[in-house]
Amino acid sequence: MPSKAPTIVREIMSRDCYRVTGKTSVSTLAEGLALHRLPGAPVVDEHDKLIGFISEQDVLGKVLESSYLNEEPPLVRELMRNEVLAVSPTKSITDLAQEMLGAKPKVYPVTEQGHLVGIVTRRDVLSAILRMRHS
Repeated sequence: MPSKAPTIVREIMSRDCYRVTGKTSVSTLAEGLALHRLPGAPVVDEHDKLIGFISEQDVLGKVLESSYLNEEPPLVRELMRNEVLAVSPTKSITDLAQEMLGAKPKVYPVTEQGHLVGIVTRRDVLSAILRMRHS
Protein backbone atom coordinates (compact mmCIF):
# COMPACT_ATOMS: atom_id res chain seq x y z
CA MET A 1 0.00 0.00 0.00
CA PRO A 2 1.56 3.38 -0.99
CA SER A 3 2.31 5.87 1.76
CA LYS A 4 -0.13 8.73 2.21
CA ALA A 5 0.88 11.90 0.40
CA PRO A 6 1.80 14.86 2.65
CA THR A 7 -0.82 17.58 3.07
CA ILE A 8 0.65 20.03 5.60
CA VAL A 9 3.98 21.84 5.89
CA ARG A 10 5.09 19.87 8.98
CA GLU A 11 5.22 16.71 6.83
CA ILE A 12 7.68 18.19 4.31
CA MET A 13 9.72 20.80 6.21
CA SER A 14 13.40 20.36 7.04
CA ARG A 15 13.67 20.36 10.82
CA ASP A 16 17.45 20.46 11.09
CA CYS A 17 17.83 23.60 9.01
CA TYR A 18 20.69 26.01 8.46
CA ARG A 19 20.22 29.22 10.45
CA VAL A 20 22.39 32.15 11.43
CA THR A 21 22.40 34.88 14.08
CA GLY A 22 22.76 38.61 13.57
CA LYS A 23 26.39 38.32 14.68
CA THR A 24 27.27 35.88 11.88
CA SER A 25 29.70 37.26 9.33
CA VAL A 26 28.50 37.49 5.76
CA SER A 27 31.47 35.30 4.74
CA THR A 28 30.32 32.53 7.10
CA LEU A 29 26.75 32.96 5.82
CA ALA A 30 27.87 32.61 2.20
CA GLU A 31 29.83 29.43 2.99
CA GLY A 32 26.83 27.95 4.84
CA LEU A 33 24.39 28.77 2.04
CA ALA A 34 26.71 27.14 -0.49
CA LEU A 35 27.23 24.06 1.71
CA HIS A 36 23.49 23.60 2.28
CA ARG A 37 22.55 24.63 -1.29
CA LEU A 38 20.11 27.27 -0.07
CA PRO A 39 19.32 30.71 -1.53
CA GLY A 40 18.81 32.19 1.96
CA ALA A 41 18.62 31.45 5.68
CA PRO A 42 16.52 32.39 8.69
CA VAL A 43 18.14 34.68 11.27
CA VAL A 44 17.44 33.76 14.90
CA ASP A 45 18.28 35.12 18.35
CA GLU A 46 19.90 33.12 21.16
CA HIS A 47 16.52 31.48 21.94
CA ASP A 48 15.91 30.36 18.33
CA LYS A 49 13.26 33.06 17.92
CA LEU A 50 12.96 34.18 14.30
CA ILE A 51 14.18 37.78 13.95
CA GLY A 52 14.89 38.06 10.23
CA PHE A 53 15.88 36.46 6.96
CA ILE A 54 18.90 36.93 4.72
CA SER A 55 19.41 35.81 1.15
CA GLU A 56 22.27 35.59 -1.31
CA GLN A 57 20.67 38.50 -3.13
CA ASP A 58 20.73 40.60 0.07
CA VAL A 59 24.49 40.20 0.45
CA LEU A 60 25.87 39.98 -3.09
CA GLY A 61 26.27 43.73 -3.62
CA LYS A 62 27.80 44.35 -0.19
CA VAL A 63 30.29 41.50 -0.57
CA LEU A 64 31.29 42.85 -3.98
CA GLU A 65 31.66 46.37 -2.59
CA SER A 66 33.72 45.22 0.41
CA SER A 67 36.06 43.26 -1.87
CA TYR A 68 36.63 46.34 -4.06
CA LEU A 69 37.34 48.46 -1.00
CA ASN A 70 39.35 45.68 0.69
CA GLU A 71 37.11 45.93 3.75
CA GLU A 72 35.67 43.26 5.99
CA PRO A 73 32.14 42.32 4.84
CA PRO A 74 29.34 43.42 7.19
CA LEU A 75 27.53 41.22 9.69
CA VAL A 76 24.19 39.56 8.95
CA ARG A 77 22.29 41.95 11.26
CA GLU A 78 23.33 44.89 9.05
CA LEU A 79 21.84 43.34 5.90
CA MET A 80 19.01 41.04 7.01
CA ARG A 81 15.36 41.73 6.32
CA ASN A 82 13.28 42.12 9.47
CA GLU A 83 9.96 41.59 7.68
CA VAL A 84 9.84 37.82 7.22
CA LEU A 85 7.22 35.68 5.49
CA ALA A 86 7.02 32.67 7.78
CA VAL A 87 4.53 29.81 7.74
CA SER A 88 2.92 27.59 10.34
CA PRO A 89 3.72 23.85 10.34
CA THR A 90 -0.03 23.19 10.05
CA LYS A 91 -0.46 25.26 6.87
CA SER A 92 -1.83 23.38 3.88
CA ILE A 93 0.81 22.58 1.24
CA THR A 94 -1.60 23.57 -1.53
CA ASP A 95 -2.26 26.95 0.14
CA LEU A 96 1.48 27.56 0.42
CA ALA A 97 1.94 26.53 -3.23
CA GLN A 98 -0.64 29.17 -4.22
CA GLU A 99 1.30 31.83 -2.27
CA MET A 100 4.57 30.77 -3.91
CA LEU A 101 3.20 31.45 -7.41
CA GLY A 102 4.04 35.14 -7.08
CA ALA A 103 7.47 36.68 -6.64
CA LYS A 104 7.66 35.29 -3.11
CA PRO A 105 10.69 33.80 -1.34
CA LYS A 106 12.11 30.45 -2.37
CA VAL A 107 12.58 29.51 1.30
CA TYR A 108 10.04 30.00 4.08
CA PRO A 109 10.96 29.72 7.75
CA VAL A 110 8.46 27.53 9.62
CA THR A 111 7.61 28.89 13.06
CA GLU A 112 5.58 27.94 16.11
CA GLN A 113 4.97 30.73 18.63
CA GLY A 114 7.70 32.79 16.94
CA HIS A 115 10.36 30.09 17.27
CA LEU A 116 12.02 28.52 14.25
CA VAL A 117 11.09 24.85 13.89
CA GLY A 118 12.20 24.30 10.29
CA ILE A 119 12.25 25.59 6.73
CA VAL A 120 10.31 24.69 3.63
CA THR A 121 11.49 25.38 0.08
CA ARG A 122 9.73 25.68 -3.26
CA ARG A 123 11.36 22.38 -4.19
CA ASP A 124 9.80 20.71 -1.11
CA VAL A 125 6.38 22.06 -2.06
CA LEU A 126 6.70 21.05 -5.71
CA SER A 127 7.72 17.50 -4.77
CA ALA A 128 4.80 17.26 -2.33
CA ILE A 129 2.29 18.47 -4.94
CA LEU A 130 3.59 15.86 -7.40
CA ARG A 131 3.25 13.14 -4.73
CA MET A 132 -0.33 14.27 -4.05
CA ARG A 133 -1.15 13.92 -7.75
CA HIS A 134 0.22 10.39 -7.86
CA SER A 135 -1.48 9.09 -4.74
